Amino acid sequence: MTSDGSQAFVSFDRVQKSYDGEILVVKDLNLHIGRGEFLTMLGPSGSGKTTCLMMLAGFETATHGEITLDGKPINNIPPHKRGIGMVFQNYALFPHMTVGENLSFPLEVRGMAKSEREGKIKRALDMVQMGDFINRRPAQLSGGQQQRIALSRALVFEPELVLMDEPLGALDKQLRETLQFEITNLAHELGITTVYVTHDQTEALTMSDRVAVFDDGRIQQLAAPDTLYEQPQNSFVAQFIGENNTLQGTVSKMADDMCEVTLTDGSIIDALPVNVSQVGEKTQVSIRPERVEMDSSRLTPGAHTLKAEVLEFVYMGDIYRTRLRVAGIDDFIIKTRNAPDQRRLKPGERIEIGWRPQDCRALDA
Repeated sequence: MTSDGSQAFVSFDRVQKSYDGEILVVKDLNLHIGRGEFLTMLGPSGSGKTTCLMMLAGFETATHGEITLDGKPINNIPPHKRGIGMVFQNYALFPHMTVGENLSFPLEVRGMAKSEREGKIKRALDMVQMGDFINRRPAQLSGGQQQRIALSRALVFEPELVLMDEPLGALDKQLRETLQFEITNLAHELGITTVYVTHDQTEALTMSDRVAVFDDGRIQQLAAPDTLYEQPQNSFVAQFIGENNTLQGTVSKMADDMCEVTLTDGSIIDALPVNVSQVGEKTQVSIRPERVEMDSSRLTPGAHTLKAEVLEFVYMGDIYRTRLRVAGIDDFIIKTRNAPDQRRLKPGERIEIGWRPQDCRALDA
């Protein structure tokens, strides 16, 4: 079952994977993906995300556990019989074939008549605005055009599930951002279930219905992008997703929905206890740069504040990024909007900062 109680379209049930019979690269994975969902597997290199995708595609075999597609076990079904579309980072187009021939190939493998193939090829190319390129070869196309062709080839036989392995990794920033929106819109318009692998946090946050954050062969947190960013459940997720400030300390007071933390320099701050539960526990406190306040009138009355020294000011167009010395560390970042009434801080200036307790999370040390 998926998180909303519906029947899962893709399921990993206690799946493990080892290449040498000793070290598990995927550890007891349980994951349920709904029909039509866009799910991203996000994590650093070696975290297990690509191995999971390859097991789902059929290019790797699970050491233990079961993978099902639409309720049917697929562990022993070869890749070409799973009916899954694949898009790779290196495009994997046949260089000796034209665009039309590249798209025709998966249809020919499935025994489709030529008359039917032509209609499907035209439709798939029109989806990605590449209909005029049907007679070109891959070498005559730009990187972005090749990736659009790779995407249309994955969609040409109308699969219900498409897997994408870092498909935008080789493209420049502007083109990557354009294709992020194109792929997401296309997947939702066609109702395709999409499993997308990336190590790019921005890509995961902007494209996905849900994101599974992998580390050390396990899912550390599975949630919608806004929940993942604003409510990380442990220190790894807080550090891996977006820019984040961390302060080391010890829980010095516990209340029902708040705790006080004494930092290593003796300063006291307010935080939301996430995975700390008792006084004396070591904690790593997490606060996003844009949630730090310089204006005391915007803070809860009685909230603790910290003294800070401005070390560096960087103008970034839409935002100001300022680096501070806070509680003995020199890499505390605050981000403020570039607004007409926003003050530009100067190096050497001394200020006070604070935050709402619910925006500051006391996590595992």
